[in-house]
Amino acid sequence: MKATESELSQTTQESSAAASGSLPAINRRLKLVDLIFDHIENGALVTDAAGYILYFNRPYARFLGIETDQVIGKHVTEVLEGSRMHIVARTGKAEVNKLFTTKGRDMVVQRIPIFDGGKVVAVFGQIMFKQVSDVGRLANNLSLLESKLKLYEKELTSLRSTRYTFNSIRGTSGPILALKEAARKAALTDLPILLTGESGTGKELFAQSIHQASSRHKNPSIHINCAAIPKELFEAELFGYAEGAFTGAKSGGKPGKFELADGGTLFLDEIGEMPLELQPKLLRVLEDKLFERVGGNRMLKSDFRIIAATNRDLEQMVKQKEFREDLFYRLNVVALPIPPLRERCGDIIPLARHLLEKIAENYPGSRYELTPAAEKILDKYHWPGNIRELLNVLERTAFTIEGNCIEACDLPFYLSRTVVTALRGGQWDLAAVVAEAEREALRKALELTGNNKARAAKLLGIHRTVLYKKMTKYQIPLS
Repeated sequence: MKATESELSQTTQESSAAASGSLPAINRRLKLVDLIFDHIENGALVTDAAGYILYFNRPYARFLGIETDQVIGKHVTEVLEGSRMHIVARTGKAEVNKLFTTKGRDMVVQRIPIFDGGKVVAVFGQIMFKQVSDVGRLANNLSLLESKLKLYEKELTSLRSTRYTFNSIRGTSGPILALKEAARKAALTDLPILLTGESGTGKELFAQSIHQASSRHKNPSIHINCAAIPKELFEAELFGYAEGAFTGAKSGGKPGKFELADGGTLFLDEIGEMPLELQPKLLRVLEDKLFERVGGNRMLKSDFRIIAATNRDLEQMVKQKEFREDLFYRLNVVALPIPPLRERCGDIIPLARHLLEKIAENYPGSRYELTPAAEKILDKYHWPGNIRELLNVLERTAFTIEGNCIEACDLPFYLSRTVVTALRGGQWDLAAVVAEAEREALRKALELTGNNKARAAKLLGIHRTVLYKKMTKYQIPLS
């Protein structure tokens, strides 16, 4: 009876649509609705307000082993014993994720009343899980995922907390202590910071320490090396790009460093290498924190703190029109010049010992020590490559020595080499310079090895017989 009323209603709608000349469109729409309904995978049905079946999709029919045409027009309880679809129509209250058993099958279903003008006109029913055990498996999977998420969050927090902090910056010299104090004060603000200093002085170390000491430490610290990005990709790296922005662009686009740094810190290393034509765009973002993705038309906002670093003289670059003056002043609000290692008197040896401890962690059971003679060589060297060069020297030495004690002769020879040049007649005498350098190298090698010829030859990378010949040539005593 109810199915007939539905058919009558549908006929009335079609007649009305036909009168308005839109019957083909209505038919296409109804066909699409039928297709969608039949593609609800776990099974679905619709009853009228009295509980008579109006729709029953094919997946549900296959699941129960019946034909769809056999159930249309029947009361739902004739097909599904114990169904509550008609009760939901009467109460108007949805029943979501409820246990339902029919024909010996335990399922999880939902029943949703459909209102029109404040009255229930139909009820939509759907199988959520064909077996109750599926719910348990899903719950277990969710529990496992939740546990993994908590573990990953804990590991991420741990990783962030073990990143470089001010305690990682070793040294007790006046310049380094003053710099750390200034950096700590700067970390408490959101002002832009410009780190300057020679290559290898630890600019990134200071940038990470400032981030960790700031109120933004729980949010990301995004690092971008301006010298490592091709000029044509620079804008996309900073601003991101929208879908279809250029050939090869990822579907859905890609967020840039500005977006990724939202709530955290953006560290622009080697800022002096940033293309001049991109600098005005960077200045605008620093001013209002608003930007658009490349190829996009929607304004995005990101709350980030900027830290820049360079080993170049930006003031000189400004004078030579190689760097924008307005951008320089925007970045140089808090200037933190990092002193080179040669100006940190008393820090070289403590720093070397600390680095050796870190190196030893890569070789379980190892422990490296410096002899007083080795420390003297390290302390007197001028370290043009700064901390990076010191680390390089110690890593190479630790790899090549036998045992744990680093002696003077184990260190690279160039650290203690003194080349005496000769100037004759107003011109450089290359032969004399080379001879003097070779003589000095022989003397130094013998001194470092305690006049041990075999070790001196090994240190110089020559055969022992060659060592004797050269000692004779340069009149160096053999005993």
